[in-house]
Amino acid sequence: MNKDINLQAADNIRALAVAMVEKAKSGHPGGPMGGADFMHVLYSEFFNYDPSDMEWPFRDRFFMDAGHLSTLMYAQYYLLGNYAKDDVANFRQWGSITPGHPEVDVARGIENTSGPLGQGHTMGVGAAIAAKFLQARFGDWMNHKVYGFISDGGIQEEISQGAGRIAGHLGLSNFIMFFDSNDIQLSTSTDEVTSEDTAAKYEAWGWKVVTIDGHNHDEIRKALKDANNETEKPTLIIGKTIMGKGCVTADGSMFEGHCELHGQPIGATGADYEKTLLNLGASVENPFDIFSEVSDFYKNIISEKTEQAAKKKAVINAWRKDNSVLASKLDFFLSGELPELDFESIEHKAGLATRAASSNVLGYLADNVENMIVSSADLSNSDKTDGFLKKSSALQKGDFSGSFLQAGVAELTMSCIANGIALHGGCIPVVATFFVFSDYMKPAIRLSGIQELGVKYVWTHDAFRVGEDGPTHQPVEQEAQIRLLEKLKNHSGKNSFLALRPADSAETSVAWKMALENTDTPSGLILSRQGIKDVPAQGESRYEEALAAEKGGYLVKEVENPDIVLIANGSEVSTLVAASEILEKENGLKVNIASVISEGLFRLQSKDYQNSVIPKNKPLFGLTAGLPVNLEALVGDNGKVFGLEHFGYSAPATVLDDKFGFTGEKVSKQVLEYLKTV
Repeated sequence: MNKDINLQAADNIRALAVAMVEKAKSGHPGGPMGGADFMHVLYSEFFNYDPSDMEWPFRDRFFMDAGHLSTLMYAQYYLLGNYAKDDVANFRQWGSITPGHPEVDVARGIENTSGPLGQGHTMGVGAAIAAKFLQARFGDWMNHKVYGFISDGGIQEEISQGAGRIAGHLGLSNFIMFFDSNDIQLSTSTDEVTSEDTAAKYEAWGWKVVTIDGHNHDEIRKALKDANNETEKPTLIIGKTIMGKGCVTADGSMFEGHCELHGQPIGATGADYEKTLLNLGASVENPFDIFSEVSDFYKNIISEKTEQAAKKKAVINAWRKDNSVLASKLDFFLSGELPELDFESIEHKAGLATRAASSNVLGYLADNVENMIVSSADLSNSDKTDGFLKKSSALQKGDFSGSFLQAGVAELTMSCIANGIALHGGCIPVVATFFVFSDYMKPAIRLSGIQELGVKYVWTHDAFRVGEDGPTHQPVEQEAQIRLLEKLKNHSGKNSFLALRPADSAETSVAWKMALENTDTPSGLILSRQGIKDVPAQGESRYEEALAAEKGGYLVKEVENPDIVLIANGSEVSTLVAASEILEKENGLKVNIASVISEGLFRLQSKDYQNSVIPKNKPLFGLTAGLPVNLEALVGDNGKVFGLEHFGYSAPATVLDDKFGFTGEKVSKQVLEYLKTV
């Protein structure tokens, strides 16, 4: 073949993408055909990694936003030896390692799961923040880059506003993003939905922006070289590309730039599959073969990358010898392990809101967990993450010595950034906002669960007792939504989420312990705004008793042969304590009270343990400030749950408690009414 080897390689990627989609009878061939030139130049000439050690912590990272362009990644990594021929030939099939949208698989070069547009590049921003955070602590030798790849759809998704603003504001010069600007979307051309000046928008956010011909390899090289030399700003490379680059019709005429090439096999469009393969230099009989000259070229690239990584590792090893204490700390950060922590030593005043107790814990963690990055969506003084901030400082452009990210009002962006921080490794991400605004975070929470990331979510103002703010700020259905994730298994067979709503300060300390020790799934702490009367200790140490929450549920009040078992979590536990005092003194009943901080975790315990806490042969009454469904599975068909089945109202919390029936006296009456039916 007389064509330049770099053009051959790009055409090989195009041909593989076309063949994968055609064989699978589904997929998105047009975009990968447009992005092939950039991917080839990036990986052959600029991307630093170790082919023999794919999980090397100091590698460059590539974050795909446009997950529907998965064949672009699989084809590129096939050339690099990360996939076999059968892998690409079985695109989108059961059991294959080439799913329809990329799923995190670091061993093969896939750094993030993507698909929901906008999240992928935002995770890249998070990884760049983590890299800057670690560089500030261990030295400028830690200078790896984070690359993002975004499409027109990702640019349009609202989350790009938050990601662009934060990356520019922080001066993430280690973040380089390619915008595959082909002016075509799935159902329209872009001019039918937008007329914005994308370059001006990113420049306004503080980015370096360059527009190039995305098929001109010299322009791609110059843009990447300049981006790698940039020291003040993130870089956006706007590559003007052609949808379906290289497609031809049956008579050999070019058929490029058409909307129909976006989301279906090209054989189902005006293009011809076989003629397009031939136009790209591929074999119709063996479309999944790597071109012989491209194969030789990439073998040399793999060898060169391995040699370059070895040289970088030698520099790092020299640093390690000169900085043994720092090196040990770095290894500890990267291990994902925790230092020795004494949660029992954290002091709480009586009757605190659990958000205030969480603040005390965060203050302790700020002093004892050096690789934690805490973020708040403009609410640090309300969600009480300022307990951490007071012991640290905010991350700033040119100064990443702090540990607190002021995300601004951008809950989804903040959560996606946390996912990226977790994916990078070496840091523990914590994000916080009001519980009602978890609605804004759900897409990122879902990807936390799918990717099995140990992100810690802190949600305060957990119930209708945010009274004066009215129904818009009063979470009623949110707990039910979050707890559904405890019922959903991830691909490792574990609960995809750990939802923790502690009953008092002692349980809040234990909840934080549980969340930090839960490293392979996300965790959420659901915390109160209002003060809560502490649950009385049955013995000498309330904290020691609260450690039983590590089983998901336990008895905070226990008598022999109870007449009824009351069940709740969060602040309703103290309401049940007040109700039980009335029931015992005025009605002569014997009462047990169960605090079930996490039903999902509780269900993982032995049946004997579960029955010891919530016996099926006793009357069961549940109290929840959310939807009754929160506890219905625990009380069973014969039990009763008192909860809310309507939105909140604007009034002081104590008034709402009384109006809605959440006082000890009114709950005791509900219990007595229920007992009449059993």
